[in-house]
Amino acid sequence: MQEAQRKFLTLLAKEYPTIADASEEIINLQAILKLPKPTEHFMSDLHGEYEAFTHILSNASGVIREKVDRVLAPPAGDVPEAERAEFATLIYYPAQKLAQLKPRQKDLDAWYRQTLMRLLDVCRVTESKYTRSFVRKRLPEGFSYIIDELLHAHFEDHDKEGYYERILSSIIDIGRADDFIIALCELIRRLSVYRLHIVGDIFDRGPRPDIILDELAAHYAVDVQWGNHDVEWMGAAAGSEVCIASVIHVALSYNNLESLEDGYGLNLRPLALFAEEHYREADVSGFWPKLVGSAGEYSAQDLARVARMHKAIAVILAKLECQVLARNPQFGMADRALLERVDFASQTLTVDGVEYRMCDCDFPTVDPRAPSRLTEAEQDVMAKLRQSFCESERLQRHIRFLYAKGSVYRVGNGMLLFHGAIPMDEAGAFASITLDGKTYRGRAWMDHCEAMARAGYFAPEGSEERRKGQDFLWYLWCGRLSPIFGRDKMGWFEKYFIGEEAACVERKNPYYAHIESEDAAVAERAAMRIFEEFGLSPDTGHIINGHVPVRAKSGENPIKAGGKLIVIDGGFCKAYQGKTGIAGYTLVASSRGLSLRSHSPFESTQKAIAENRDILSTVNIVETTRRRVCVEDTDEGERLRERIADLKALVLAYRQGEVKELS
Repeated sequence: MQEAQRKFLTLLAKEYPTIADASEEIINLQAILKLPKPTEHFMSDLHGEYEAFTHILSNASGVIREKVDRVLAPPAGDVPEAERAEFATLIYYPAQKLAQLKPRQKDLDAWYRQTLMRLLDVCRVTESKYTRSFVRKRLPEGFSYIIDELLHAHFEDHDKEGYYERILSSIIDIGRADDFIIALCELIRRLSVYRLHIVGDIFDRGPRPDIILDELAAHYAVDVQWGNHDVEWMGAAAGSEVCIASVIHVALSYNNLESLEDGYGLNLRPLALFAEEHYREADVSGFWPKLVGSAGEYSAQDLARVARMHKAIAVILAKLECQVLARNPQFGMADRALLERVDFASQTLTVDGVEYRMCDCDFPTVDPRAPSRLTEAEQDVMAKLRQSFCESERLQRHIRFLYAKGSVYRVGNGMLLFHGAIPMDEAGAFASITLDGKTYRGRAWMDHCEAMARAGYFAPEGSEERRKGQDFLWYLWCGRLSPIFGRDKMGWFEKYFIGEEAACVERKNPYYAHIESEDAAVAERAAMRIFEEFGLSPDTGHIINGHVPVRAKSGENPIKAGGKLIVIDGGFCKAYQGKTGIAGYTLVASSRGLSLRSHSPFESTQKAIAENRDILSTVNIVETTRRRVCVEDTDEGERLRERIADLKALVLAYRQGEVKELS
């Protein structure tokens, strides 16, 4: 035995100190391999819509309601539809629903007993694909022993019927029924989805991304593939002034101060005071926010104040973008330094070879001789805003979570997850980009993007590596070959200062033309090229994207490239629902195959609880398996087989005396 192998097995022996211990674990792991594959849940483009997200997370995209019907609906049960809807709502929102249901019961103890029995029945169905050990580790604290006993009760055994009835009666008698119901509901939700995948864009547009991130951080198994709106916030939290200005610009364009001030305690007062002083007489007619809430919620003075702040930060953003591009000529985006290309005398700007007359050339803080230079007052505003972003404990905690659980892409269980695009050229080959003398394309480019994004946050403060990383986070937000952005430009400047639609066109990367081509051969070639690059099976592999909303109401199909590509951005964000006609897609991967679920708009948590209003979902079976997929068919199965091999080697070493048993 080699010394390295001996050291490894000696360390493993501390965890399994005897032949019996190691053998028991081998048997356990081999049994797990034959269990059905646990359910995975995919969501994308949440954009701060925390109420809809929380509801879909709670109902597992309708999976929980399916289990409720399986247990309680005919022929298995005889519970009416309205009562099943009420029961499902109890699982989603147990504390709130209990407060509504209890006063209506004539015999509360009988209702408690019936509800507990139904919850246990649903829980048994939900836990059926897991080992007892796995379930035990996820049992709520305080009731773990009791739940374990009740879940594995055999009520057909009449000798034990009184025993289990006594347990339920005791729970009710001592006043713990509410807590026990809440614990069972939590367990059902935990077991309904084994792993949660978020395919980008948690931030911007919607009111409270911070609440979504709190939910994700509390989830026991989650990963995130960064979206361009996420890396924008990651850059802002790292201290990048151009990302900070961009975050504020987006928030103000939707009048979404709530996400900044209430969500993260960010202090916008310096910007507000600056705007009042320098932009009070400026033309801000083009900067009124898109979404202004319900009628009468905001006064004209409120909206005018937001518009002045919006224009002030937009001008600062334009200056900072020019500075980033001047520092990074290798980005190949010199044409996007638009403020420096304005002809202030003629009030024109040439974009993509076309000269446009500007609809707004009122720049109170711009010196035409040095357009990209911040004034002293602007520098002071940005310094204070940077301090606020960097010192927001909650923001920093959430961004560290995104770095810990996130990545540019993820390969797992035959699926490649990424938010936007793998940049391609017109011929369908992977586009190449040269940075610091090295050329990247395909997977290597995605890996380099992630390394640079991490340097922007984790490299030493004040270092050149950190500065380059922060500039690169901005590039990932809106850069020409950013795999997270996937377009040739972000035309915000043209929109606000030119106003002509032709100037604002954002052309998608050729990736989309190839992978979404109506010519099946073209789309298949693009998919196969990607599968080969990332080591996926051409027969069973899938690509999961978000980023570009699917216009379902216009007949667009989210399943593309002959079923190899699935786009799950369907309009979670309310701002997109007019275009998509739905309120988002989610994807569920179970042991029986893939199902894509389209959701109707979510009214409110309050109505969901009071009126049992679930999000109506349409299930589209994307793919079914010939045989039920087991754990042994997954990446986790491969890991378990490696573990079994290690344990067998340990048992052999024990028997041959090369490693001594510890007890």
